[in-house]
Amino acid sequence: MSRAIVAILRGVSPEEVEGLGGALIEAGISRIEVPLNSPKAFQSIEQLARKYGNVAEIGAGTVLTEDDVERVSQAGGSLIVSPNANVSVIRRTKSLGLKSFPGVLSPTECFSALSAGADALKFFPASILGLNGFMALKAVLPKDTQTFAVGGVGEADFSSWISAGVTGFGIGTALFVPGLTQAEVEKRAHALVSAYDRSKSS
Repeated sequence: MSRAIVAILRGVSPEEVEGLGGALIEAGISRIEVPLNSPKAFQSIEQLARKYGNVAEIGAGTVLTEDDVERVSQAGGSLIVSPNANVSVIRRTKSLGLKSFPGVLSPTECFSALSAGADALKFFPASILGLNGFMALKAVLPKDTQTFAVGGVGEADFSSWISAGVTGFGIGTALFVPGLTQAEVEKRAHALVSAYDRSKSS
Protein backbone atom coordinates (compact mmCIF):
# COMPACT_ATOMS: atom_id res chain seq x y z
CA MET A 1 0.00 0.00 0.00
CA SER A 2 1.41 3.37 -1.02
CA ARG A 3 0.84 6.00 1.66
CA ALA A 4 0.87 9.73 1.01
CA ILE A 5 3.38 10.47 3.75
CA VAL A 6 6.68 12.27 3.26
CA ALA A 7 9.19 11.56 6.03
CA ILE A 8 11.30 14.65 6.71
CA LEU A 9 14.74 13.75 8.13
CA ARG A 10 15.95 17.21 9.11
CA GLY A 11 19.37 17.03 10.72
CA VAL A 12 20.10 13.46 9.66
CA SER A 13 23.73 12.46 9.06
CA PRO A 14 25.11 10.21 6.27
CA GLU A 15 26.28 7.73 8.90
CA GLU A 16 22.74 6.95 10.04
CA VAL A 17 20.63 7.76 7.00
CA GLU A 18 20.60 4.32 5.35
CA GLY A 19 19.47 2.55 8.50
CA LEU A 20 16.75 5.13 9.10
CA GLY A 21 15.64 4.95 5.47
CA GLY A 22 15.34 1.18 5.71
CA ALA A 23 13.30 1.47 8.91
CA LEU A 24 10.90 3.97 7.33
CA ILE A 25 10.41 1.87 4.20
CA GLU A 26 9.85 -1.27 6.26
CA ALA A 27 7.17 0.59 8.23
CA GLY A 28 5.40 1.56 5.01
CA ILE A 29 6.67 5.08 4.27
CA SER A 30 8.10 5.27 0.76
CA ARG A 31 8.79 9.02 0.35
CA ILE A 32 11.85 10.33 2.18
CA GLU A 33 13.08 13.91 2.20
CA VAL A 34 16.47 15.12 3.44
CA PRO A 35 16.34 18.90 4.00
CA LEU A 36 19.36 20.63 2.51
CA ASN A 37 20.14 22.36 5.83
CA SER A 38 21.06 18.94 7.22
CA PRO A 39 24.78 18.04 7.54
CA LYS A 40 26.20 16.68 4.25
CA ALA A 41 22.67 16.54 2.85
CA PHE A 42 23.66 15.73 -0.73
CA GLN A 43 25.72 12.78 0.47
CA SER A 44 22.75 11.45 2.45
CA ILE A 45 20.48 11.84 -0.58
CA GLU A 46 22.98 10.03 -2.78
CA GLN A 47 23.25 7.13 -0.33
CA LEU A 48 19.47 6.81 0.03
CA ALA A 49 18.90 7.01 -3.73
CA ARG A 50 21.55 4.41 -4.44
CA LYS A 51 20.23 1.95 -1.86
CA TYR A 52 16.48 2.54 -1.96
CA GLY A 53 15.75 4.47 -5.16
CA ASN A 54 14.09 1.42 -6.71
CA VAL A 55 11.55 1.07 -3.87
CA ALA A 56 11.13 4.62 -2.56
CA GLU A 57 10.99 8.23 -3.72
CA ILE A 58 14.07 9.98 -2.38
CA GLY A 59 14.44 13.73 -2.43
CA ALA A 60 15.47 16.98 -0.83
CA GLY A 61 13.69 19.54 1.30
CA THR A 62 14.37 23.23 1.87
CA VAL A 63 15.36 23.53 -1.80
CA LEU A 64 15.71 27.24 -2.56
CA THR A 65 17.73 27.58 -5.78
CA GLU A 66 18.03 26.12 -9.26
CA ASP A 67 21.60 25.07 -8.43
CA ASP A 68 20.27 23.04 -5.50
CA VAL A 69 17.81 21.31 -7.83
CA GLU A 70 20.63 20.35 -10.19
CA ARG A 71 22.76 18.98 -7.34
CA VAL A 72 19.85 16.90 -6.04
CA SER A 73 19.34 15.50 -9.53
CA GLN A 74 23.03 14.63 -9.79
CA ALA A 75 22.81 12.88 -6.40
CA GLY A 76 20.00 10.68 -7.72
CA GLY A 77 17.09 12.39 -5.96
CA SER A 78 13.70 12.46 -7.65
CA LEU A 79 11.67 14.77 -5.38
CA ILE A 80 12.16 18.50 -4.77
CA VAL A 81 10.38 20.01 -1.76
CA SER A 82 10.59 23.73 -0.98
CA PRO A 83 9.24 25.95 1.80
CA ASN A 84 8.24 28.51 -0.84
CA ALA A 85 6.81 28.70 -4.35
CA ASN A 86 9.77 29.83 -6.46
CA VAL A 87 8.66 29.56 -10.08
CA SER A 88 12.21 29.23 -11.43
CA VAL A 89 12.93 26.36 -9.01
CA ILE A 90 9.70 24.60 -10.03
CA ARG A 91 10.46 24.97 -13.74
CA ARG A 92 14.03 23.74 -13.34
CA THR A 93 12.76 20.78 -11.34
CA LYS A 94 10.36 19.79 -14.10
CA SER A 95 12.93 20.35 -16.86
CA LEU A 96 15.12 17.74 -15.14
CA GLY A 97 12.25 15.27 -14.86
CA LEU A 98 11.89 15.51 -11.08
CA LYS A 99 8.75 15.95 -8.97
CA SER A 100 8.03 19.40 -7.55
CA PHE A 101 6.33 19.94 -4.16
CA PRO A 102 6.57 23.71 -3.47
CA GLY A 103 5.34 25.35 -0.27
CA VAL A 104 2.26 27.56 -0.55
CA LEU A 105 -0.08 29.43 1.76
CA SER A 106 -2.14 31.74 -0.49
CA PRO A 107 -4.28 31.44 -3.62
CA THR A 108 -1.71 33.41 -5.63
CA GLU A 109 1.09 31.03 -4.61
CA CYS A 110 -1.08 27.98 -5.33
CA PHE A 111 -1.96 29.00 -8.87
CA SER A 112 1.52 30.32 -9.69
CA ALA A 113 3.03 27.00 -8.57
CA LEU A 114 0.54 24.95 -10.57
CA SER A 115 1.07 27.10 -13.67
CA ALA A 116 4.83 26.50 -13.37
CA GLY A 117 4.26 22.74 -13.33
CA ALA A 118 4.15 21.75 -9.64
CA ASP A 119 3.12 18.12 -9.07
CA ALA A 120 1.68 18.79 -5.61
CA LEU A 121 1.17 21.73 -3.29
CA LYS A 122 2.73 21.66 0.17
CA PHE A 123 0.58 23.74 2.52
CA PHE A 124 3.14 25.12 4.95
CA PRO A 125 2.86 25.84 7.79
CA ALA A 126 -0.42 23.91 7.82
CA SER A 127 -1.05 24.71 11.48
CA ILE A 128 -1.20 28.43 10.63
CA LEU A 129 -3.49 27.93 7.62
CA GLY A 130 -5.79 25.62 9.56
CA LEU A 131 -8.56 23.38 8.28
CA ASN A 132 -10.90 26.26 7.39
CA GLY A 133 -8.20 28.01 5.40
CA PHE A 134 -7.28 24.79 3.61
CA MET A 135 -10.89 24.02 2.69
CA ALA A 136 -11.40 27.55 1.35
CA LEU A 137 -8.33 27.21 -0.86
CA LYS A 138 -9.16 23.68 -1.97
CA ALA A 139 -12.57 24.86 -3.15
CA VAL A 140 -10.98 27.00 -5.87
CA LEU A 141 -8.15 24.65 -6.90
CA PRO A 142 -8.40 22.20 -9.82
CA LYS A 143 -10.11 19.01 -8.59
CA ASP A 144 -7.10 16.78 -9.24
CA THR A 145 -4.61 18.95 -7.31
CA GLN A 146 -2.42 16.92 -4.96
CA THR A 147 -2.23 18.58 -1.54
CA PHE A 148 0.08 17.90 1.42
CA ALA A 149 -0.25 19.38 4.91
CA VAL A 150 3.14 20.08 6.50
CA GLY A 151 4.09 21.83 9.73
CA GLY A 152 2.30 21.30 13.02
CA VAL A 153 0.14 18.45 11.73
CA GLY A 154 0.48 14.99 13.26
CA GLU A 155 -1.30 11.71 13.99
CA ALA A 156 -4.11 13.37 15.95
CA ASP A 157 -4.94 15.58 12.96
CA PHE A 158 -4.95 12.95 10.22
CA SER A 159 -8.69 12.21 10.26
CA SER A 160 -9.85 15.82 10.14
CA TRP A 161 -7.44 16.79 7.35
CA ILE A 162 -8.25 13.69 5.30
CA SER A 163 -11.96 14.45 5.72
CA ALA A 164 -11.24 17.96 4.46
CA GLY A 165 -9.76 16.46 1.30
CA VAL A 166 -6.00 16.64 1.82
CA THR A 167 -3.95 14.13 -0.19
CA GLY A 168 -1.21 13.51 2.36
CA PHE A 169 1.22 14.79 4.96
CA GLY A 170 4.83 15.75 5.49
CA ILE A 171 6.01 14.60 8.92
CA GLY A 172 9.21 15.84 10.53
CA THR A 173 9.85 15.98 14.26
CA ALA A 174 7.06 13.48 15.04
CA LEU A 175 9.20 10.94 13.16
CA PHE A 176 12.79 12.07 13.56
CA VAL A 177 14.93 14.48 15.50
CA PRO A 178 18.72 14.18 15.73
CA GLY A 179 19.68 11.87 18.56
CA LEU A 180 16.87 9.35 18.16
CA THR A 181 17.94 5.76 17.60
CA GLN A 182 16.88 3.75 14.58
CA ALA A 183 14.64 1.63 16.82
CA GLU A 184 12.91 4.75 18.16
CA VAL A 185 12.31 6.10 14.66
CA GLU A 186 11.02 2.72 13.51
CA LYS A 187 8.56 2.62 16.42
CA ARG A 188 7.33 6.14 15.62
CA ALA A 189 6.99 5.26 11.94
CA HIS A 190 4.86 2.19 12.65
CA ALA A 191 2.60 4.20 14.96
CA LEU A 192 2.26 6.96 12.37
CA VAL A 193 1.42 4.53 9.57
CA SER A 194 -1.17 2.79 11.75
CA ALA A 195 -2.82 6.14 12.54
CA TYR A 196 -2.79 7.09 8.84
CA ASP A 197 -4.32 3.76 7.79
CA ARG A 198 -7.06 4.06 10.41
CA SER A 199 -7.87 7.60 9.30
CA LYS A 200 -8.03 6.60 5.64
CA SER A 201 -10.37 3.68 6.32
CA SER A 202 -12.72 5.48 8.71
